[in-house]
Amino acid sequence: MSAEPEVRTITVPTHQLLDSLHPLPAGMRAALWDFDGDPEGVDYADIDAVVAPYAGGSSWQKCIARVPNLKLLQAQTTGYDGLPELAGEDTAVASAAGVHAAATAELAVGLVLASLRGIDAAVRDQQHGRWNPQRHPGLADRKVTLVGVGGIGREIAARLEPFDIRLTRVGSTARSDDAGRVHGTEELEELAPDTEVLVVITPLNEQTRGLIGARVLAALPDGALVVNVARGAVVDTEALTREVVSGRLRAALDVVDPEPLPADHPLWKCSNAIITPHVGGNSEAFTPRIEGFLRRQVERLAAGKKPLNLVQAGPWAASET
Repeated sequence: MSAEPEVRTITVPTHQLLDSLHPLPAGMRAALWDFDGDPEGVDYADIDAVVAPYAGGSSWQKCIARVPNLKLLQAQTTGYDGLPELAGEDTAVASAAGVHAAATAELAVGLVLASLRGIDAAVRDQQHGRWNPQRHPGLADRKVTLVGVGGIGREIAARLEPFDIRLTRVGSTARSDDAGRVHGTEELEELAPDTEVLVVITPLNEQTRGLIGARVLAALPDGALVVNVARGAVVDTEALTREVVSGRLRAALDVVDPEPLPADHPLWKCSNAIITPHVGGNSEAFTPRIEGFLRRQVERLAAGKKPLNLVQAGPWAASET
């Protein structure tokens, strides 16, 4: 068996994350690097692992290229689209899957409730001092299709269960699990006519880009709600915009494509759309959870174990630990 890759120096982008890693395991060193300048107190050639800043930036490619011996690029997000290409196949890439699950799930349910109970309309009425009671669909007894059955999908399903809904789950392939039947994505168009709420929380990759396209959207019944807390490009923005602007469908979107939408984009002014600025995982729960995750990751690296949440194995491709 080949020797495990040795990781002894890791950089993090904030003072708070740096402080949270101490005391470090024996043999490990941590340094500050926010991608805006040079790392503090460590040479590029000595860096083995890098925790990327929370938000992406145009300088990332140039920064990563300066690290000649990079073994691991660690994201602070669940999504990792673009990072394997940025790191190169010889570098491992790890996501922060699990860290954002609870926060993203609660926002997904919040968006569903806000739209189905007319909370957005009530807020607009409030600005004009209007007392305007209306009957809205509500969530109870709705037929909900959840596209994505990973960690966040499971959290969303658990939070939806007390609302007396009829839940259909869709994954990358048809199968059964402990919670019952999972439909494959090829069934989406067939499932759409019996869907009143479509919640999207699938990773963005070549298979899911544009997954919720014009045909699936057209098959949804009038008045259906599309909720996207995944990545903007999983839903065809042009097709969705047509449906929402026409008034046939409603949307509640934490992610869009492009992001942000241009200021003159028609979705901004649609009364049947709610848009939040990609804040699904950005609650106060994030800080202690990412700190705890990174401490566990550093402990594994110090012990010579395979990192958690690898989405590209890099030098750990042959590892069994």
